[in-house]
Parts: sequence; structure tokens; C-alpha cells
Amino acid sequence: MWNERYGKPGYAYGTEPNDFLASVASEIPKGKVLCIGEGEGRNAVYLASLGHEVTAVDQSPVGLAKARELAAQRGVTIHTVVADLGDFVIEPASYQAIVSIFCHLPTELWTRVNKAAVAGLAPGGVYVLEAYTPDQLLLKTGGPREVERLLSLQKAKDTLTGIRWKIAREIERTVNEGEYHHGRAAVVQLFGEVQRQDS
Repeated sequence: MWNERYGKPGYAYGTEPNDFLASVASEIPKGKVLCIGEGEGRNAVYLASLGHEVTAVDQSPVGLAKARELAAQRGVTIHTVVADLGDFVIEPASYQAIVSIFCHLPTELWTRVNKAAVAGLAPGGVYVLEAYTPDQLLLKTGGPREVERLLSLQKAKDTLTGIRWKIAREIERTVNEGEYHHGRAAVVQLFGEVQRQDS
């Protein structure tokens, strides 16, 4: 399904970064950044343009090929990994930031991947997430149609322990990101710094 979507002309979700990510980008420590479920690379390329060393992971080789094309157009370099997130290993304490933008997974897989993401943050590292909430089913302006793939703030906070949240909210906002995310949307937004036991 994703290869088919990304195989069409243009960029399915546009070439500009996600608004929420851009709003917190100045607070992301310089260094290694992992973007999960990154698709065609708009967020990875943006972060690379800010001087980060970015790895973009996605199951779609077609999407990541377009990510590399976008990076070349913008004069930056990103590292891409074609992998199912269920198989991809996030090395512990390895990243200054992990970014999850509209990466919707079945509950068990989402929990496993995101617990690994928290563990993958180095001391002082930050976690950035935006996802659709179950209320998005009523708005029908993008995102999955299966409620188990949608994310509530409570579910996120229950899973993502060990983060000191600077932003943790459910809001409605206008999302204009290409053909598939367009209009009023119900989202959860999270931005926080990892806490270590020795901190």
C-alpha cells in the first residue's frame, strides 16, 4: 500500500516539515536523530538542513528513494534504512532525538517500538511525536480508519515513561500536509526530554 502511494508523482504528504516538529526544532540537541515511519523524508531532510545527523527508517523503499532525492535537491545527506519497525533495532542511548510524526501502528507494535525509542535516547535526548487521536475518525481529514492505530494522550503517557514532558496535549488544529493530510484534525502532540535514574 505504501509503495503504491509513494510511487505516484509528487510527494504524498508534501515536502515541508510537520508544523509541530518545526515548532520545537530549535530545542532538539545537535547530533544523531532517528525518524521512524519517515516515508518520503520531509521531516528527515528538514532536520538534516539544521545540521543533525539523521537516520530515516521506513518499510517502503519507494518512499525512502524519494527521501534521498529530496535530500539531494536540498543539498543535505540523510541515512535511510528500509525495515519493518517490528524488526528494526533501536540501539539504547544512541540518539539525541527520536521523531515520530503520524507513525500509526497496531497497539502492541506501537508500544514495543516506542518503549525502545525511549530507551534509545541518550542522556538529554528528546522525543517528538504527533499523531491522530480517536476523535480524528469523526473529522475524516487523514490518518488510519482503525481506532487501535490512533493514539490518545493517556495511552501515550502510560507507555512513554521516563520522559519529562514539556508539551503533552490533545488539540484540534488545521493540518495541511500534501494530499492525504488536509483539514481540521484531532491530534496528540508530545515533546519531552528523557530522564535517567542518575539525573
